[in-house]
Amino acid sequence: MSEDFDYYEILSVNKNASQDELKKAYRKMAMKYHPDKNQGDAEAEVMFKKVNEAYQVLSDEEKRGIYDRYGKAGLEGGMGGGSGGFEGFGGFEDIFDSFFGGGSSRRSRKPRERLDLAVDIVLDFEEAVFGCKKEVDYAYLKSCSSCGGNGGTKDTCPYCKGQGQVYQKQGFMTFSQTCPKCHGEGSSIKDPCDSCHGEGNIKVEDTVTVDIPEGIDNGHRLRVSGKGNIGKSGNRGDLYLNINVRDDETFIRHDDNIYIEVPIFFTLAALGGTIKIPTLRGEEEIAIRQGIKDKDQITIKNIGVKNVRSGYKGDMIVQVKIEHPKSYTAEQKDLLEKLHASFGGDSHPHESAFDGIVDRVKGWFS
Repeated sequence: MSEDFDYYEILSVNKNASQDELKKAYRKMAMKYHPDKNQGDAEAEVMFKKVNEAYQVLSDEEKRGIYDRYGKAGLEGGMGGGSGGFEGFGGFEDIFDSFFGGGSSRRSRKPRERLDLAVDIVLDFEEAVFGCKKEVDYAYLKSCSSCGGNGGTKDTCPYCKGQGQVYQKQGFMTFSQTCPKCHGEGSSIKDPCDSCHGEGNIKVEDTVTVDIPEGIDNGHRLRVSGKGNIGKSGNRGDLYLNINVRDDETFIRHDDNIYIEVPIFFTLAALGGTIKIPTLRGEEEIAIRQGIKDKDQITIKNIGVKNVRSGYKGDMIVQVKIEHPKSYTAEQKDLLEKLHASFGGDSHPHESAFDGIVDRVKGWFS
């Protein structure tokens, strides 16, 4: 990162400054030190860079929080140690341009070809857990061969005179923005191409077979190299697959762990025993301890989902749901009453728990 200086001091604000106060301070300082006003002044250019660096950090709540707690050292990893957002004067002009709603007169921007493209795909639960081969249907853009990707016969844009940008002067400052007529191209289509109707590209339907790795999850993204859009130069971008996974009726996934709710009869909960349950890879016998409670959990190690990066498997968490009969026969009720009576005083724990409470409550009103 840059030399050591305090971001709040550079913007002349206190550490409790609101975002609105930061914006006002930044606008004032950026206009004061902007190179268009201080041509040839090396010190002003340095100050302009510092002002932009300070605002880029303090206007981002997450970065500001890190800076407040740890200083610039805490930002080194996320900010690239000086080689990321603060390298070169162009980066500062981007900040300045976005803040003031236009572009500096120094820069001319033309739209870039969008070679990469992304599509959403949906996987079944088991496809994501165990991996699979998946055929993905999608469409990419290819530069029109009839017009060479130009969209047709072009003339110089009359609005921007071929500059791709329009300019507006406000006092000592000159602002620019992308030409709204030609969108930065500097030219407009006179006679549209019959093949692409002036678009400059055509849509091509395609299918690609992708190896889905074991353990992939919602929100993950796969890159398929060289399957994106094809530009005028013949360069081709990449295809990105945004992963969405359907829910399963039995298993619930959280990261690499699998959760399952297992109903057990109340007598098994009271006596304890063993049961067989389904897992991702077949049946597993588990022990139910005597006296287990409703919603208690039993963890079985290393039979969950394989981590797509590390290869280690998560756990399976079994949550117990104790089931009670909805009704009893006369014989069952009689047996339960005899069982209840057989415990003697132990069958009335509430009595000892509330010893003396009635007398104590009466005392509140005496």
